[in-house]
This record gives sequence, C-alpha cells and structure tokens, in this order.
Amino acid sequence: MALGRARLVQPSQYVIDERPLDPEEVDAEAQRLQLALDTARTELKSIRDKLHGALAREVGEFIDAHSLLLEDPELTHGLFDLVRRGRYRAGAALKLQRDRLAAVFEAMDDPYLRSRREDIDHVIGRVQAALTRDVTAAERQIASRVGTVLIGDAIAPADMTHLPAQGVLGLVCTGSSPLGHSAILARSLRLPMVVGAHDALAVLRDDDLVLIDGERGQIVVHPTAQDLARYRQQQRDAQREGQRLAQLVHAETRTRDGADIRLHANAELPDEVAMARHCGAAGIGLYRTEFLFLQRRELPDEEEQFDAYRNLVLGMGGLPVTVRTLDLGADKAHGTGLGLREEENPALGVRGVRLALRRPVLFATQLRAILRASAYGPVRVLVPMVTGPEEIRAVRSLLQRCARDLRSEGHEIADQVELGAMIEVPAAAIALPSLIRHIDFAAIGTNDLVQYTLAADRNNDALSTLYDPLHPAVLRLLAGILASGARAGKAVSLCGEMAGDTRHTALLLALGLTDFSMHPASLLQVRDALSRCDRGRLRALAPRLLRAADRAGIERVLARADA
Repeated sequence: MALGRARLVQPSQYVIDERPLDPEEVDAEAQRLQLALDTARTELKSIRDKLHGALAREVGEFIDAHSLLLEDPELTHGLFDLVRRGRYRAGAALKLQRDRLAAVFEAMDDPYLRSRREDIDHVIGRVQAALTRDVTAAERQIASRVGTVLIGDAIAPADMTHLPAQGVLGLVCTGSSPLGHSAILARSLRLPMVVGAHDALAVLRDDDLVLIDGERGQIVVHPTAQDLARYRQQQRDAQREGQRLAQLVHAETRTRDGADIRLHANAELPDEVAMARHCGAAGIGLYRTEFLFLQRRELPDEEEQFDAYRNLVLGMGGLPVTVRTLDLGADKAHGTGLGLREEENPALGVRGVRLALRRPVLFATQLRAILRASAYGPVRVLVPMVTGPEEIRAVRSLLQRCARDLRSEGHEIADQVELGAMIEVPAAAIALPSLIRHIDFAAIGTNDLVQYTLAADRNNDALSTLYDPLHPAVLRLLAGILASGARAGKAVSLCGEMAGDTRHTALLLALGLTDFSMHPASLLQVRDALSRCDRGRLRALAPRLLRAADRAGIERVLARADA
C-alpha cells in the first residue's frame, strides 16, 4: 500500500483552460509559466544531484536530456510567444507547443529520433504538473511528507529507475498488465502499482490525496479516517511479518519432509544483488542485461558491460551467476536504434536470440564481456527466446570463438562457461528432449511461455482472465520440461513470476521443480512456504494434476494436499 499526492503524468489529460487572456492578464500569466519552468528545472537538478550507483549514468543521461529540452529556445520561446502574442493561457500554450513538437518528431524517418517524442511528453507533463500544482507552503509541506503517486496511461520500464529518488511512493496506470515488464520492475523497486485503472486520469486531479493497494488493485481517493486506520494497520502488519521472515535469512531451504530446494534470485539492479546475498539466495538464477541498453543514444561497449558483469559476480561472493543475454523486444522499450518498434507484432518478431544472431558484432561484444567476468567467479550464459538446436549451435560457436580470441589477447577467463536456454516458447518446450543435448542447463520463463501457449498477451488487460498459469496445457508443458531435464541429468530452473508467487509453490513442487529463481524480495516468503510443504505427498498428486480438465479441477487436487 502507498499513501501520497496524485501527480498526473499525461499532458493530454490535463484540464486545459482555453479562454483567451485579457491584455492585463498577460504579464502575470507569463510569470506563472516562468515559475512552472523554473520549478521543473529545479526538480530535475535535485534528482540529478541525488543520483548514485551503477545506474547513475543511464538515469543521468535521461534527466540531462529533459533538462536540455527545458532550455531549448524552440520550446521556451515558442511558449512565451503563445502567451504574449497569442493570448494563450500557460496550460493551453504548453499543450499546443507539445502538439507542434510531437508532430515534428512523429514525421521523422529515423525510428530513434521519432521515439524521442516521448521526451517531449515527459517534459511538458512535468511543467504542466508544476503549473497546476497548489504551491502554497502548506501544500508543499504535505506533499513532501506523504510523497507522490504517479497517475498515467503507462510508465515505461526505462523511466522507472529514478522514481524512488523523486519521492514516488506508488504508481497507477490506466493500461498495462501485472505481468508486464513495468509491473515486474515496480515490484523490484518495491513500488506499489495498480494497473488497468481505466478511469484514473479522468477522475483524479493533481494533488488529490490517494491511497493505493497494489495487492488488491484498489484506489481510494481522499481516504477517510477509517481508510487511514486500515493503512496504518497494514503498515504495522507488514513490519511484523518482515521481522518474522527476517529470522529465515540464514535458514536452510527445505521442505517439511526434508527435501532440499534451491532458491536463486532474479536481479537487474545493484540493490537486488545486495538483497539476494542478504536473503540467503543460492546464487543469481537470472540476471537481466537489458538495463544497459535501455534509453541509450549509443550501445554500451565491451568495457561498460564488463564492469557491470564483474561487479555482479564480485557482489555475489563466489555464488553462481546466470547472465541472460540481451532480450529486447515486445514490452521492453529501447532507445538504441535497434528498430524493434517498427515491427507489427514484436512479441513474435526479432527479439532475444533472434536479434542477437542478426547482430553478431553486438552479440559478440556482450559474450566477450560475460566471458571476461567469468574470471572473477562462476558464470553461466542464458539465451532467451530459443526455439531450436540450430540457434544454440550458432551461439555456442560464437561463444567458443570469443573465448579463443580473449585467450589469445591475454585475458583470463574461466575454463568452462555453461550455456543454457530459456524455455519460453512452446516449440522449445515440446522439442526439449532433442534440444537438451545441445545445452548445459535450462531455465523456464513462464511469463512468455504462458502467453505464447494460450495466445493471450500478458500486457493486454482485456485478456487478463485468459492469461492463466494454471491452465492444464501450461501444467503439462511444465511437467514435460522438468521430466526431460531429469532424464538428461540437466538442471532446470524456473525464473518466471510463478516462482516467486507462494500461491504456486506447492504446485511447482508437485510437478517436480527443485530450483526456483525469483525477485529477492520474495525469497523469504517462498522459503517460509516451502517449509510447510510435504514434497513427497505433493509429487504423488502430480498424475491427478495432469489429468485435471480445467483450473477448478487443478485447484481441487491441490486443496487435498492442504487437507
């Protein structure tokens, strides 16, 4: 839950006063606009000054770009001209200037330049917020005390990393999905998020006091004393639960009947790596590398990537680390000019290993950086979006060539770096008995596997009821993947959202999973849930689970395990 002041971030949704200014109002309105611009600049500078850590460069570049826009004469002179000569009020001038500049960017042939239109939206939105915000001393004090809840159509993953530094406590999106990358990143940042709130922009206004409950998907506007009491109780309960779970940090990960289970962590941000170590993760089961490529004007070079991967390996202190190669596409925004936004259906397009093999120089740079990091601790390479053995053979060939080149150049690298495949495409799951000979390990990506199996976009809230991890087809694929791994003696982990959801812990044990990978914030909850499970009893239920005709039947079988 989060309590804060609403801030609308979609400039098109602001209530705009279209009345022309009277001549005597012009000077005051120009001053009002200047104050809003100065406020926006000050806010950006404050955020920039507070940046630190591994993502400071990327976030800093994002903020610098917005700061430059606020100084751009094309933007500012045009705004004041609209106020002084056109007699537009400041809000209307901002909207008109946004529309003009957006049209210029939209007409550009270059996909990267065209994508910069979003920067205009963000900058204008910040100025609109400053313009419409109640800036009395009392309001500023309240706002600083309770923080901010952002309200928008969507929040791009690449734009989210700086939000906690801005005092953002929660997010409300009119679209999006709880299984989209933005929602996953919000959980990583411990930001409560409500998605699918279709009327939020129409109903909410800047500075409305809102209480959001990310778990229940609830939004309360102007909460009553009773609502605030519930919020305070939830905060106390969360604190007590956190204290109880903290006692499990050094506990063994074992089921009630003594079966050892391995809990790895998914990570992307430096804080997640530190949290994984603190919570007793067995290693990093999935390290996402996309953050190095998001919102960039140029691709990261080998040295920048090497520094990031080496810091990751050193941060885990000798525990194994699985680095997933670049997985841009679908719901992951980018600014590198890779061109994925031009695809009509990017979810079925050039993403994951397909992109890597089409861009061998880009891919070789990443593989070289990963191999160099292997000199500092155990590293595995995980390839996304694999559909067949020919892709793995091509990747292994390039990996071996990179290893030979690095050794000839005098670099120290590990004697052997294991190569694994993400099993997230039904074709790979079905053909795994033949594919598994070509890989050293496998990792199930349930987020994509479920959506591809059920033909239900996980980012489309209209299909949320169809996107169901407990569909019988999904369970049979999972069971088949785990069985293939066991027969071949190859390790199989599960690193999708199912792994960190305690509602699915017993089910995954029943299907034969022993290696989970999840966001580090979920490690202790899952360890706690595992300690109450009888793996032997659950495994005995597997045949009945796989015979179930629907979700209701699956849930009835699982209920018997709790009886």
